[in-house]
Amino acid sequence: MSAVFGKLQGRTLELGDGLNILQAPNESGKSTWCAFLLAMLYGINSRERERAGFIPDKTRYAPWSGAAMSGRLDCQTDGQELTITRSTRRQTTPLGDFQAVYAGTGDSVPDLTGPTCGESLLGVSREVFERSAFIRQAGLPLSQDAGLERRIASLISSGEEDTSYSEAAEILKKQLNRRRHNKTGQLPALEGELQETERQLTESGRLAEQLQEARSQTEALTARETALAAELTQHDRWEFQQRRQALESAESDARQAEQRAADLRRRVEEERIPENDTIGRLRGAIVNLDTTRRAVEKARAERDDALKALLRAEAAVNESPFAGQTAESARRDVSQPPASVRWNIWPGVLSMLLGFPFSFAVFYGIAVTTHSQLLSALVLAVLLLLFAGLAVLLCRRAIRDARDAALRKRFGTSDSDAIAALADTYVKLLEARDAAQAEADRRSAAADTLYNNLTANEQALLLEVRRFAPAAFDLSAADQLLRSCAVRRKELTEAEAAARQARMRADLLSQQTPAQKQGGEILEPPARSRDAVETDLARVRAALAAAQSQADQVTGQLRAIGDPVVLESSAALLRKEIAGLEAEYAALQLAREALDDANTTLQSRFSPALGRRTAEIFQELTGGRYTGVVLDRSLRLSAEPAGDTLYRDAALLSAGTADQLYLAARLAICDLVLPREKQVPLILDDALANFDDARCAAALRWLRREAERRQILLFTCHSREADFFAGDEGVSIQQLTDAV
Repeated sequence: MSAVFGKLQGRTLELGDGLNILQAPNESGKSTWCAFLLAMLYGINSRERERAGFIPDKTRYAPWSGAAMSGRLDCQTDGQELTITRSTRRQTTPLGDFQAVYAGTGDSVPDLTGPTCGESLLGVSREVFERSAFIRQAGLPLSQDAGLERRIASLISSGEEDTSYSEAAEILKKQLNRRRHNKTGQLPALEGELQETERQLTESGRLAEQLQEARSQTEALTARETALAAELTQHDRWEFQQRRQALESAESDARQAEQRAADLRRRVEEERIPENDTIGRLRGAIVNLDTTRRAVEKARAERDDALKALLRAEAAVNESPFAGQTAESARRDVSQPPASVRWNIWPGVLSMLLGFPFSFAVFYGIAVTTHSQLLSALVLAVLLLLFAGLAVLLCRRAIRDARDAALRKRFGTSDSDAIAALADTYVKLLEARDAAQAEADRRSAAADTLYNNLTANEQALLLEVRRFAPAAFDLSAADQLLRSCAVRRKELTEAEAAARQARMRADLLSQQTPAQKQGGEILEPPARSRDAVETDLARVRAALAAAQSQADQVTGQLRAIGDPVVLESSAALLRKEIAGLEAEYAALQLAREALDDANTTLQSRFSPALGRRTAEIFQELTGGRYTGVVLDRSLRLSAEPAGDTLYRDAALLSAGTADQLYLAARLAICDLVLPREKQVPLILDDALANFDDARCAAALRWLRREAERRQILLFTCHSREADFFAGDEGVSIQQLTDAV
C-alpha cells in the first residue's frame, strides 16, 4: 500500500500474512499508518468540525506537502485480490473519490463503494472495528457503542444486527423526555397551560367584580364633580366683578399718571431744559475741565521744578575752575599746561658758583700731590660736568615746582589725570545745563498750552450753558444748574414710565376682563376660597380619572382574557389531552423497564462468556498472576488475583497491568464479535508499550498463535519485539524510517 497522508508523502508499506512487526522510533509515522489503514477501509468523515480538545482527521492528517490526500491498498479477500484507491477531488471531502478493482484486470468490484468498503470486507462496522480489532495505546479501555451492542446482540440472540439497547433506550428516553423531563416536555407544558387557563377563569371573575365596583365609584365621583364645578362658577362670577372694579381703578390711575407726565413735559419745554444726552455731555465736559485744570497745575509745578534744576545746573558750572570757558577750551587747557611761570633761578646759580672754585681747587691739589697733569685734568673735567649737571637739574626742578604751584592754585591739584577729570566733569555740567535749559523751555511751553486750552474750553462751555441757564457765570454755578436740569428730566422720565405702566396695567386688565353686561345685582363672596374648591375639584377629578382608568384597564383585561365559556371549554380539552399523554408516559415507562430487563438478560448471557475468554487471555499474559475477570453492564473490568477471592477494579491496578487487562478484553471481544469467516486483521499501535519484558513476551506468544488464523499488524517503538522473533521465518519484521 502507498499513501499521501499526513507526513507520509508517497510512502509505501508491504505486509505479509500472519504477524507483522513494524518497528519505528517515535514521530516516524506509526500512528499515521494506522489511521491511513482505517481511512482506506472506512473513509474520512468530512462533516467533523474542530472543537476544544478535538482535531478531526481531515485536518490532523492533511498532507504536509500541501498535496491532495490519496492512497492505495492492495488486499486479498475470499481468495480474490483487490486494489482499492481513494483520492481527493474536492478539498472539502478528502479521500471522497473511491475505486475498487480486481487486481490485474481493472474490472470494478460490484457492490463495493466508499461508504460500505470496510463493512463489506471485514463484516463489521467502523465503530465495532475501532472498539475491537483496532487497538491503540491510548484507546485500550473499553467503551460502549450502538454498533458493538448490535453485534453482541446478534451473536447471543436472533442473529440480526438492527437492534441496539442503547439506541432503543435512547429513543424511549427521548420519547419520555418529550412528554416529561423535570419541568420541560409536553405534559408540563399542558399542565402549565391548564393552570394558566384556570387562573384566567379565576381572574375573570375577580375582574368582573372590580369592574362593577369601579363603575359605581365613577358615578358617585361624577356627581361630586358637577357640584364642585357649580361652586367654582360662583367664584368666577365673583372674581369677574372684582376684576371690573380693578379695571375701573386702573383706568383712573392711568389717566392721572398721563396727566402728570403731560404737565411735566410742558414745563420742561417751557424752561428749555436740554435732553439728557446734552446734560450728560456738558457735565462730562465740566469734569474734563476739572481734569484739565489739574493737568495745568501739574504742568506749572513741573515747569517750576525744571527752572530750579536749571539754576542748580548753572551754579554747578560757575563753581568749576573752568567756569566761563567752552568745552573745547577746557580740554585744550588740560592738554597744554602753562608754559611761562615765575620760577626760582638761584639754586642753579649757587651750585655753579660754588662748584667751579671747588673743582679748580681739587685740580690743583691733585696736580701738586701727584704731579700728574692728565689725572688732574680728568678730575677737573669730571667735577665740572657734575656741578653743571647739578645746576641744570636744580633749574628744571624749580621750573616744575613753579608749574605745579600754578596748577594747584587754579585747579587745587597738580595731577594731570585729576585735572582731566575736572575738565570732563565740566563738560558734563555744561551738557546738563543745556539739557535743563531745554527741559525748562519745554515745560514752560506745555504749561502755557494747557492753560490756553483750559481758558478757551471753559469760555465755550459757559457760553453753551448760558443758552438755557443765563445765571451760569462760572463752572460751579453751571454744574449746579445742570444737576437741577438732570433732576427735572429724571422726574419727567419717571412720570412717563409710571404713565406707561399704569396704561399697560389698565390694558392688560381690559384684555383679561371679558365684556359682559352688568346688571344691578351685587354678588356675595363665596363661602369657601377658590383654592379649597379647586383642590377638592382636582382631587375628585383625579379620583374620577383613576376610577375610569381602572374600569378601562379591567375591561381591557377582561377582553384580553377572553370569554369565560371559551376558557371553560379550553380547560376541558386540556384535561383530556393531559390524561392521554399521562397514559402514553406510563406505557413508555413500562416499555423502558421491559427493555432494561431484556438488556440485563443479554448482558448476563454475554458478560460471562466475555469474562471467561478475557480471564483466559489475561491469565496467560500475566503468567498466572490473575485467574478471573468480571465485567459489569457498562463493560467496566475487575480482575481476581490468584489465591484471592476479592476482585480488584481496573483503576486500582498498575498502568501496565491495566493495559494488559484491557488488551485481554479487546482480544476476547475480537474472538467473540468479529466474524471468523472474514479473518479480520488486528492492528495494534504501541499497545505493548507499558508491558514489562516477561509479560510482553507472553503477549507476543499469544499474538504469534493468533496470527496463524488472521493477519496481525503490531506497530512498536521498541526493538524487543523484533529481537524476540529474531530467526522466526513466520514473522515479518520491518524497520520503518523516514527514508523508506
